[in-house]
Amino acid sequence: MMSPDDLSIVVSSVLGLVLAIPSNTCIVMGYLDIIRKKGKLSPSDVIFLGKGIVNILLQCVLSIEGMIHVLCRVLRSVKELTEFMNTSIFILFYYNFWLTFWLSAHYCTSITNLSYGFFIWIKRIVSNFLSHLLFLTALGVFIVRVPGFLAINAESIPSSENRTEDSGKTFHKMFSYVVPANTLGCILPFSLSLLCLVLTFSFLLRHVWRVKNNDSGSTRPNLQAHVTALRTIFFLLLISAFFCVSQVDIFFQNSSEFQAVSWNLQILSPSVEAAIIFQASNKLRRIILRRFWTRSRRNTET
Repeated sequence: MMSPDDLSIVVSSVLGLVLAIPSNTCIVMGYLDIIRKKGKLSPSDVIFLGKGIVNILLQCVLSIEGMIHVLCRVLRSVKELTEFMNTSIFILFYYNFWLTFWLSAHYCTSITNLSYGFFIWIKRIVSNFLSHLLFLTALGVFIVRVPGFLAINAESIPSSENRTEDSGKTFHKMFSYVVPANTLGCILPFSLSLLCLVLTFSFLLRHVWRVKNNDSGSTRPNLQAHVTALRTIFFLLLISAFFCVSQVDIFFQNSSEFQAVSWNLQILSPSVEAAIIFQASNKLRRIILRRFWTRSRRNTET
């Protein structure tokens, strides 16, 4: 008999496939259509395209792992398979964290126009070398995570006499790889993204205050795009925070109810990110709506 927690994981896995795969595929196809017509994307569009591709892969791996966890428990004992799935999930999540940072850095440098050398350098490389930067980021994330996977699977199965000692050594080696990998893959990009969010928000507050107290009678600029950028980064960071909390909960093996909630949050995160991307890009929404409108007209005419 399937428990309610296991049933919720299965439902989330199926729901994630139904929601995340079509929505993120629409994001990818929409931006590819822009490339085909215009030949170039803005930095934020390039990052959204990368997030769409990552979320498709991430949703497939998360749903498969959820199904294995509930419906095929025999495969959970296969050490190589479980470590491969976990490593793939972490690599994709790490890359998503860094994509969020590059997006927040782009918004921050575009909105604030800070004159510090570091921000000028960030703005220059994001504007001119973003595709190379994203490739190097993916390579760096792969290098950070894979050594831990290889080291853990290189451990021999402990004998009955030294099982406790060998398990302690394996845990120590795993911990020595997990902490640096999580620092570089989660904590560092999250902290940098949060810094960019705070700087952008404080700049906009000062700007609004100056405009409000300006007696020259000049027209106030439209800040809707800036508000949308702040809202986008805030929600993306919120998803990142949920992932960090869920990983801590799963790692320390708290109660099964909280573990089920953590699993469900992770499985549904690609669908939520797709919704955030849709609300952030008016260009993408217009393309998707135009395509569906054209298709519906063709169906009615036939």
